[in-house]
Amino acid sequence: MPLPTVPRIESPRLLLRPVVTADLPDLLAVNGDPEVTRFLPYEPWQSNEDAAAWFARMAAMTAAGTGQVFSLVRRSDAKVVGDLLLFKHDEASARLELGYVLGRAFWGQGLMREAITAACTSAFDELGVRRIEAEVNPENVASCALLLRVGFTFEGRLRKRWSAKGVAYDTNMYGWLAGDRHGALPERAGGEPGRAR
Repeated sequence: MPLPTVPRIESPRLLLRPVVTADLPDLLAVNGDPEVTRFLPYEPWQSNEDAAAWFARMAAMTAAGTGQVFSLVRRSDAKVVGDLLLFKHDEASARLELGYVLGRAFWGQGLMREAITAACTSAFDELGVRRIEAEVNPENVASCALLLRVGFTFEGRLRKRWSAKGVAYDTNMYGWLAGDRHGALPERAGGEPGRAR
């Protein structure tokens, strides 16, 4: 069965909703920043065409029922500050993978912690997901720490797992089970850039 579409997820300061074409200028600013995409497996977006091509891929993924991408909309002013992806849905294993990106101007405010917590809670409670995984470049220390803070467990390092931008690199594997949630660490403020891999 395809992954059901979630129409909206809310956190104290954010609305997570399906991405729409009107979000692309803000997302181009986020994904066009080389510092934001430093640990991501793609080059910074250079143009509206790059944004449109990404949107087409996300729409195809959603239509296939294997994942969904959410724009992170700041509730105070409706600014799109990043996106969050639940993808690689494995129905038989009730498993998903998590990806995320947050604009540099919004780092250190705890916004991505809010977004991940809300999205994963929705996946566990509304979609019946049993396990959520995230892979992160070990050099992305802030993102690794963020996942631990929200409740993920470090499960090991996969050597030379990915090759992107002409470099093969290791990834840290993190997992969060639905039954783990009561063991999550208390929320702490600040400090995390929102970027996976």
